[in-house]
Formats: sequence, structure tokens, C-alpha cells
Amino acid sequence: MKTALWLYLFLFIAFFDLHAQYPILTPFAISLGAAPTFIGWMMGIYSLTHLPGNLMAGPKVDKHGSRRYIMFSLTAAGIILIIQSYIHTPWELLFLRAISGYVLAFLSPACLAMLAQLSDHPVTQGKYMSGHGVVHTLASVLSPAAGAFIVASFGFSETFSSLGIILVITGLMAYFTLPKNAPAPQAQLSDGHATPAPLSPAHTRLPFNWRYLLLPFVLACAQGILFYEIPLRNNGSASIMSTGLLFSIISLGALCTLSLLFLNKYSPMVRLLCGIILLSLSFFALATTPEAIIGIVLFILGTAKGIIFPALASLFIQIGGARLGKTFALQSIATSIGSFAGPVLAGQLPDHISPFFIAFLILMTGLLFIPVQRLSPTPPLPASGPYHS
Repeated sequence: MKTALWLYLFLFIAFFDLHAQYPILTPFAISLGAAPTFIGWMMGIYSLTHLPGNLMAGPKVDKHGSRRYIMFSLTAAGIILIIQSYIHTPWELLFLRAISGYVLAFLSPACLAMLAQLSDHPVTQGKYMSGHGVVHTLASVLSPAAGAFIVASFGFSETFSSLGIILVITGLMAYFTLPKNAPAPQAQLSDGHATPAPLSPAHTRLPFNWRYLLLPFVLACAQGILFYEIPLRNNGSASIMSTGLLFSIISLGALCTLSLLFLNKYSPMVRLLCGIILLSLSFFALATTPEAIIGIVLFILGTAKGIIFPALASLFIQIGGARLGKTFALQSIATSIGSFAGPVLAGQLPDHISPFFIAFLILMTGLLFIPVQRLSPTPPLPASGPYHS
């Protein structure tokens, strides 16, 4: 449990620093003289450079363990933020955002793999993933307002420097607090005992049915459409304050269902199907309901997210077996592609088509291709090991 608490602390600080930049980056880029088109690429390059990082993260985490990559990701991201406080041109900002997307691609697969290895019980693993969701949601609620307040008080340079120093210190803390040795990757035999037998070539290429990757893709695509469309409602006349409030309502809805830990007793696939259907109906309601009740719909949408994301992590633990690093890296790749595709697609739609309705269609279409056959229970990981505390 001690290791889980340290991981939650590191994840909260990392997510806090990242989300604190969301209300800052666009005004900062404008202050450097960036054009609107350039700003769009600056925001999207982060997701694109996530892909090569994710491809490298999976095999590396499986081979060497999570600790060194958590330290690398946090420390490197902090140094990049410190350098970012001294730049003077938009191209420098674009370059640093690209590097930041690459180095932070190692953080999520490494942390999720370590969390999954803290217990050999599916329900407990689900609770750990719910804790990860709570930490992420809390950071997303608090950090945008905090980032805007710091910039208003101290300016851009001091804000980026302080956020970067916090990340570097967090990376150093990871060196002293996380376990140094990771359990070796192991294949599971049918009798439930672990053995270091090599995986087959097909299993090495992809540990599970590729159609499961449609889940994080369609979810990220729909969420990208949401993040693109909410600030542009009322033809872009909505205030920054009202937009921030709506995003906070989504996070509060997610916190409500993330706090219901008894949901982890139910099948991840059942929770996913129910959550995605509720999320789809929320997008359909956003496309058809008036502005007056958008807050209620977004709260319900947030509760659906709180059901979905812990269940998604539990599902990938179940189907990934011993290759947790590669499994979560593939999930991150699908998420990055969806996060990039969603806003791009929304920006190309004609005015008479609601992006929210397109998000509804994407989610429902994704459900049609998900393999929903009953999953056989995954044999437990060995009870002993350096991650147990």
C-alpha cells in the first residue's frame, strides 16, 4: 500500500503540472506571436510524439521494470518546463512540446504496470485503478484554476519554472521511494503457476485481440471532440470562466462514480458496456438539448467517465497477462491517436452537423466491434515480490 500511495502522489503532481498548462499554453503561444493554425499544431504535436514514446515504453517497462522510466519521465519533463520559461519564439515552443510528449509517454504505462503488480486479486487491482482515476480527476479539477492564478500573479516564465522544478523534485523523490527491482515477466500456465517460459511470436506481437484497442481510441476521440467543442459553444462567445466551470462539472461527476469502490466487484466488460452506453447517450443529449441544462448533461457524462476508465484499466490487466508494460503502452497509443483525431474531425465538420452527434456515432460504432465474449479469469501474479508492501 505504501508504494501505491507514493505512486498516487507522483501521478497527482505530474497530472497537476500538465493540466495547469492547459489554460496557459494558448495565451503563452499568442504572446510569442503564434498564429491560430500554429497553435493548433502546437497543441496536437504533443499527442503525435506520444506515439513513438509509447512504442518504446511497453517493451522497456516489461524488460527493466517501471521505476527508472517513472524517474526519467518526471525529471525530463521538469527540465523541459524549466527551459520553456526562457524561450522567445513559437517554433521553440513547438519543439519543446514535441519533446515533452515523447518523454511523458513513458509515465502512464510505467505507473499503471506498477500499480497492477501491487496485488494479485482482481478486485484489489480494480480499486488501485479507481484510485488512479480519482488522482487524475482531482488534478484536472484543481490545476487549471491554479495555473491561471499563478500566471496572473507571477507571469509565464515564473509559472513554467516553478512547475518544472516541482517535477524535477518529484523525479528525485521517486528514486528514493519506489522499489528498485521489478519482478521478471512471466507467462502463465493453465494450472495457475507462473513460469518464465517464452511467449509465442504471435503473442509477442500483440498480447490480445486488437479490437480491444478500439475502446481507448473511440473514448479518446469522443473526449477530444468534447474538449474542442465546449469552449466554442455559442459561436465561441462563451466566457473562459463558464467553460472552466463546465469542465469542473465533468470532473465532479467522475469523482462521484470513482468513489463507489464497490463497482470494482463487477465484471470490467459489463462496467465498460454500461458506461459507454451512458456516455453515448450523454453526447446525444448534448447534441439535442438547449444550453440551459448543459451542466446537468455534463455531470452525467462525467459519471459515465468515472465508470469507464477504471474498468478499462482492469480489462487491460485481465487481457494483458504478464506483458503489462506493452499492454498499457498499446492502450496509450490508441488513446493518443484518438485524442488527435477527435478535434481534427470536429474542426472539419460543416456547421449544420453537431460534433456531439458524431461523437455519439463513433462510440456506438465502436461498441459494435468490441469482442464481448466472456473472458477467462487471469491466473494471479505471484504473491511475493518487491512491489508488495
